[in-house]
Formats: sequence, C-alpha cells, structure tokens
Amino acid sequence: MPNEPETDYDQELGRKFIFVTGGVMSGLGKGITAASTGRLLANAGFDVTAVKIDPYLNVDAGTMNPYQHGEVYVLKDGGEVDLDLGNYERFLDIDMTSDHNVTTGKVYREVIEKERAGDYLGRTVQIIPHITDDIKRRIREVAEGSDVCLIEVGGTVGDIEGMPYLEALRQFAHEEDDDDILFTHVTLVPYSKNGEQKTKPTQHSVKELRSIGLQPDILVGRCEDKLDPDVKEKIALFCDVPTDAVFSNPDVEDIYRVPLVVEDEGLDEYVMEQLNLAEEALPKDERKNGWRELVTQEKSGSIDVALVGKYGLEDAYLSIHESLKHAGLETNVDVETTWIHSEDLADGHDGQLADVDAVVVPGGFGARGTEGKVEAIRYARENDIPFLGLCLGFQMAVVEFARNVLDLDGAHSAEMDEQTPHPVIDILPEQEGVEDMGGTMRLGTQETEIDPDTLAADLYDDTTCRERHRHRYEVNPEYIEDLEAAGMTFSGVSGRRMEILELATDEHPYFLGTQFHPEFRSRPTRASPPFVGLVEAVLDQREHAPAEVEH
Repeated sequence: MPNEPETDYDQELGRKFIFVTGGVMSGLGKGITAASTGRLLANAGFDVTAVKIDPYLNVDAGTMNPYQHGEVYVLKDGGEVDLDLGNYERFLDIDMTSDHNVTTGKVYREVIEKERAGDYLGRTVQIIPHITDDIKRRIREVAEGSDVCLIEVGGTVGDIEGMPYLEALRQFAHEEDDDDILFTHVTLVPYSKNGEQKTKPTQHSVKELRSIGLQPDILVGRCEDKLDPDVKEKIALFCDVPTDAVFSNPDVEDIYRVPLVVEDEGLDEYVMEQLNLAEEALPKDERKNGWRELVTQEKSGSIDVALVGKYGLEDAYLSIHESLKHAGLETNVDVETTWIHSEDLADGHDGQLADVDAVVVPGGFGARGTEGKVEAIRYARENDIPFLGLCLGFQMAVVEFARNVLDLDGAHSAEMDEQTPHPVIDILPEQEGVEDMGGTMRLGTQETEIDPDTLAADLYDDTTCRERHRHRYEVNPEYIEDLEAAGMTFSGVSGRRMEILELATDEHPYFLGTQFHPEFRSRPTRASPPFVGLVEAVLDQREHAPAEVEH
C-alpha cells in the first residue's frame, strides 16, 4: 500500500514569486519597497498580488495595542491585519482578504486542529513538514491566478520566530525553477561619523541569511542618500551578487515617490529580466504613468487639518493620514496634519484648534481621551470648522450634539459610562454577551443606503456605498427621533443602524460623521469621498471668505 501524503500541500499553484526579507533592523521599509516593485510590475501590465507574513503568535492584529503595532487595518472580509496590508492595497490598488496575511497563530492553529481531528493519520506532527507545508500552502493559494506574488516576511533575519518561515522559503526555492522565484533582501546602509556609507551591517545580514540556505538575488540598500557606486560594488563582492543586482532606496519626502526612485534605479526591469517576464511586459511607452504624474504634480497651496486622537503617534492613524494625502492629490493641495492629543483638550481647546482649517476625529476604544474628542467636535460645530468624524468620532459627534443641543446632561456612550442617564450610543444587540475580543466585532464591508438630496449622496454621487466597519456600539435607536428633530440628519443607514450623520450645509460648511472607516478604501488614484469633501469644504471657505479690509 503506497504511503499516504504527509500533507495536502499543492506545489502547482502560483506562477512567479518574489520573497522580500529584511536585515539589520526592523522598520526599514521593506513593505514599501515590495509594494513599489509591485506597483511598477502592475504598470507594466502584470496582475500582481501580495502576502504579508507576520511571525507573531497572535492569530491576527485585532487585539494589538496601537502604541506597539500601529493601526489595525481592516480588509473587506473583516480581516484585522497589520498596517502593511494597507500599503499593499494602496500601492497595488487591489482589495485583499485575511488570506493575504499569514501569522504564526493562524498556521499553528490550523495544524493543531488537523492533528486533533486525526488528519495526519497518527503521524508525529512536526515543524517540517507540517508547519512549513502549511506556510507554503497559504502562499500558493493566494498566488493562484496572479502573474506575480510578492511575499514580505516580517521581522528581521535572525529572529527566532521567523525561522520556520525562512525554512519554508528555502524549500520553496527547491520546488521552483530559477526563473520563477526571486529573493530580495532589504538592509540598512548607515553612515559613519565621518560620512562614509558602511556595508558591514549588510554583509553580516546576508551571511545570516546564507547560513540558513537562502542566497539573495537582489539587495536593496536603505540609506539617507543613494548608494555610492563603489559601495554597490563592495556589497556585490562580499554578498556574492552581481553589481547590477544592488539597488538604492534612499529617503524620500513622500512614500508615494518610492516607486519613482526604484524605477529610476532600474529595479523593475531587473526583476522582469530575472523572472523571464521582460518579453511579456508592455512596451515602456505603453505602460501606465498616471502614478508618476499624480505624485509629482505641482500643488496650488496647502491646508492644515487637526487630527484629534488619543494615541499620539502617526502609525496609529496611518490610513487616515494617507487618506488626507489622497484627498490633497485629488484637489491639488498639500494637506498638512497637525497631531493633537485628545487628552489635552478635555478642559477646552486652549487655542490648539484656533489656526487649523479642519478637524478630524478618528476611531478608538476606551474612555481615555473621549472628553477631549467631544470638546474638539463642539469647537468645530460652533465655529463652522469643517469636521469629519470616523467610527468613535461619529459616535462622539452624537454625544456632543445630545449634550449641547438637546441639553441631555450626562449623555454619553455606554462603552465609556455604563451609568450614563442618556446612553445615546449603546452596544450592538448581537454584541451582548460576547466574551472573546478577537474577531468578534462588526467587521468588514457592509452596504449603506444613502438618502438622496443629502451631503453624503453628493459626496458618493450615489444612493449607496460599500465601506469597511470595525465597531461594537451604535447610535441608540431610542434617541434618533429627538436628534433628527434638533437638526442632525442621519443620511446613511444599514438596516436599523445609523451609518452617516451630517448637519445641513446651510447650518455648517461641512459636518459629517461615518460609523464606517472610509480611510480603508482610499487610494492615491481614487481618494475617499468623505476626505475629498472635507478638503473641498476648506478650499470653498477660503474662496468665499470676506476680504480683509486695510485700515
């Protein structure tokens, strides 16, 4: 009787693969490097997808603290993932699913559940082949149907938690023809005190990679400036790669310029040659160049938007920050973001909001900082400052309106104050009794019906929209009639749930809140309508502002 296969791993899925690893230190930008490469391949006519590997034991990023890990990015199927997935969606202009994010928690849970079910026929379950085959299976299933799949391995070469993934990659190389797979290694090339670009960190990083059986095909050096030619030659010599396989990725003022930098370096052409794709690529004069035109356009001015959040760091609100930039690209202005900690506003804005052009209040969880968010919303509403509230910002706009317009003293969200006399925000009925924290919120894409002849309908140019959600609480239906009678319009609904709120444009220049997160679907090439509307409202205010009279 023939031996039964140890796993159900299918080696035939997928076409071309680019694995991206990082060395020396984390946070170098290997994800942006990979996404930029993918953007250029897409411009050349190829269907590109991506996988982000996160070696942590969490099943997903849903329970992670933004202080440690940045924002939790939500995909269309409700997957809560690392913020790097957002960069892939924005650069490649694709919609990904939770399958595109591989974590150690997912892999081990799958293998252990199979073992408990007896799927391995009594065999000893081991890292090799069971864990490594599950890793390879996940990569290949995502890659199926695409021309090129980019796979970013999170962390740094040498990290103990990343070893099973690097072993899976080593096996992958044996299963593929040489022209179907590429290994790209991104490393730090620092300056010494005397201004010399140092290659030793890169040499040691590649040595570590080679010690586990992986030889990089391409090296990308992250440095403040372009790598000197002699530095490239030195890296090539000591790391055993051709000199023309060493590329610079210097610091730039905006991440959306990275594709232009690596294109000027010739990275995309080298990749296509190595993967035997050059003859399939569109001729250079037929490739899409809208990205270059978009990010290099001359701006007509700038505006200043206050982002009033509780976490106090950019990565916690990365998608919002990027969405504001996208709106600026569409309206041809630079959008400068002023970061304001909501805890500092609890007793009044104290002048911090006096000079900003607009206010954005983002999402979040927990009571800390919410009073400052309410104060920022009150200031924006009473002083005709264009305002956009997102998720918790939407809910706090309801709280502020209930307190200061309806005079409901002590009105609050039941999430923040279980004893509030007026729980204008209350828990979703299906969330009552839920104990597990991970993956249990109202998550992913939902359709919202929009009332015609409203600001929201004008923004979306439609009577429906599909946006992504991540919340446990909603507007309490018992207060909706009173809120609307006082002037707040709920212009978007999903079943019984209020999704969009607004004030009439003759009452306020731009006051909009969304229970959903429009920032997760914003792209440089198609900015999110609520963000575009915010920027346009600022520009319209400027255009119609009374001229100053000289005395």
